[in-house]
Amino acid sequence: MTIISLPGSSGYLDASKNRKVSYFSNPYVLGLTFVAGIGGLLFGYDTGVISGALLYIKDDFPEVNQSSFLQETIVSMALVGAMIGAATGGWINDYFGRKKATLSADVVFLLGSVVMAAAPGPYILILGRLLVGLGVGVASVTAPVYIAEASPSEIRGGLVSTNVLMITGGQFLSYLVNLAFTEIPGTWRWMLGVAGVPAAIQFVLMLFLPESPRWLYMKKDKSEAAAVLAKIYDPYRLEEEIDQLATALEEERLRKQDVSYLDVFRKKEIRLAFFAGAGLQAFQQFTGINTVMYYSPTIVQMAGFKSNQLALLLSLIVALMNAMGTVVGIYLIDHFGRKKLALTSLSGVIVSLILLAVAFILESSTSGNVGAYGWIAVIGLALYIAFFAPGMGPVPWTVNSEIYPESYRGMCGGMSATVNWISNLIVAQSFLSLAEAVGTGVTFLILAGIAVMAFVFVAVFVPETKGLSFEEMEKIWKEKAWGNGSGKEPLLESRS
Repeated sequence: MTIISLPGSSGYLDASKNRKVSYFSNPYVLGLTFVAGIGGLLFGYDTGVISGALLYIKDDFPEVNQSSFLQETIVSMALVGAMIGAATGGWINDYFGRKKATLSADVVFLLGSVVMAAAPGPYILILGRLLVGLGVGVASVTAPVYIAEASPSEIRGGLVSTNVLMITGGQFLSYLVNLAFTEIPGTWRWMLGVAGVPAAIQFVLMLFLPESPRWLYMKKDKSEAAAVLAKIYDPYRLEEEIDQLATALEEERLRKQDVSYLDVFRKKEIRLAFFAGAGLQAFQQFTGINTVMYYSPTIVQMAGFKSNQLALLLSLIVALMNAMGTVVGIYLIDHFGRKKLALTSLSGVIVSLILLAVAFILESSTSGNVGAYGWIAVIGLALYIAFFAPGMGPVPWTVNSEIYPESYRGMCGGMSATVNWISNLIVAQSFLSLAEAVGTGVTFLILAGIAVMAFVFVAVFVPETKGLSFEEMEKIWKEKAWGNGSGKEPLLESRS
């Protein structure tokens, strides 16, 4: 079956059946995507809200105000939880299914929100951050895979990127909440406690949604899977999708039944896929995105804007640009392609980080008053988001939701998400200390150097996956591992 892109269109056309598949063509799939994406909203809200809440936590707890380490621990303990949640989330997804994994994440996140809001001191607050992180970690593995497995391949990138839009939307919402509660007693408690509301909403809505059709077919009930697929695909396409699943299931039966984490490193084709996926996740963090999101109010204050409210307002603008950039990414990822989008994004990130570095280095040599260099730093932050959000924001999550074989998708997705959270933890735990030791400007120069390495990595190791089925991508990694006679990737070239 040949799939061709319609010039100037937001959809694709099946040449043999004259059927258009677009982002908005199936309300059922879109609704499923947005409900599953509430997990991304929780993810984004938590990463965004702590940056504003920390300004007020320091006012309530003198020991926090006096310790950069304690501040970093409050931020990063959620990342420790997320690492554990992501590491176990792959197994939970494969064994219990995507739906039950989502429901369990909601319960843990809601519990953590209550603990944070009621915390009498910084150490109970840290416990609440750990619980919230566990929920976020499981959700970060589950939502992209659930969406990908229920998406037509032609628009899978855009639908999975909707989860990233929910992440950036959650970050924007967190800054709105931060501003709304600045004059209310118990400011930071409201900021952190209200996070439980979307978790409760998703829990209720997920009760009415089906399990992933691919998981159902491969692990549980073929007739139930076919019923779900019938809501996603038109009749002409349904038979083809079921045939592909039947073929994939037969291949699984011919393989060794039990899969293990060691297989990821023993089997060359799985190892290559995981290297590309995990590398993308690591570089997403080490190029500094959550430095900007966690500490943007603090960075704005470093640039010379001392008011808490002004810092939050400027950070709100940065978060809005992040969300708007992700909307652009939803369109581009299925038209421009994953690899080209990532490379273009990284090119702009490098330039933006250099601009930030220069602004902070020059600003440090002037008086404490806000001058041109302070504004250049803020503009640099906005430009960084404008380049990062459409590309390196959605591409790592999209690629990781689609490049692994069925039997390894949960496992490898969980492992690569764990790499993301470990990298996230390293950045969050070290940024303020590194900035104090060598200066903020030099810190951004280091991030720029890492972004250059990321550009080379994507160019060399990440294939283009736009419009390919899961089965076609599995063949690509086998060809990369064992060769195809020409050393080229014909499946990719036929669709470029």
